[in-house]
Amino acid sequence: MDHPLIDLISARIREAEAQGAFDNLPGAGQPLPPCDDPENALLNRLVKESGGEPEFVSLSRELRRLRAELRETGDRVRRRDLLKEISMMDARIELARKAFR
Repeated sequence: MDHPLIDLISARIREAEAQGAFDNLPGAGQPLPPCDDPENALLNRLVKESGGEPEFVSLSRELRRLRAELRETGDRVRRRDLLKEISMMDARIELARKAFR
């Protein structure tokens, strides 16, 4: 089944082509860059362009924060809790890295 707006989309594309909107685009006539993950290439590009980051990057930032707090904390109970959090965070980061590949 076609998209309900396919006719409108096609008409807009034809108009843009007729007006030369697609002439002299950067990279025109060049081969597409190699892609490691063709199924998710568009999604990955959109996330990157919108300033998104892989989950393991944000988790690594949180891990650095936990380690800094551990260095500054003298409370034994809090240190024990932080060590548990750090251990879990290491595991989450590893899973996120595997999922990202």
